[in-house]
Amino acid sequence: MNLEYIHRLFSYDRWANTETAKALSSVQNPPARSIRLLSHVVSAERLWLERLRQQKQTYPVWPEFDLKQCEEEIGAVGKLWKDYLRSIMEPDLSRPVVYKNTKGENFSSQTQDILMHVILHSAYHRGQIAADMRAAGITPPYTDFIHAVRQGIVE
Repeated sequence: MNLEYIHRLFSYDRWANTETAKALSSVQNPPARSIRLLSHVVSAERLWLERLRQQKQTYPVWPEFDLKQCEEEIGAVGKLWKDYLRSIMEPDLSRPVVYKNTKGENFSSQTQDILMHVILHSAYHRGQIAADMRAAGITPPYTDFIHAVRQGIVE
């Protein structure tokens, strides 16, 4: 995986998170579980960025954000990721990052593996949100990666 492709994946991720928040905002009573999952997505994205930057954790892994806070955090964390990705170079992708998980256990992972985890983790939970919305009789947004590419959202 190269840095250019990682930029594409994070561009997709920002778009998909935004679409998910918009869809939840468009209904009168969005499922509480969906908002909780979206809160987790944006909090975890910030947490992994903080680990990469060796910074203190800002939010709990499962924060109690409302939908407005989720929307604000999607914008903020999206910008932070964009800035971070602009600050690294190709050789940095294989650099090991030492961190502690939320249980206090020590780990070391390559930067590129952390970046892929962020993308896959967020997509996994957006899938849960889509299923949750369907179960509530709400049509979820179409946030598949290939859809974003076909529409020119991700180039």
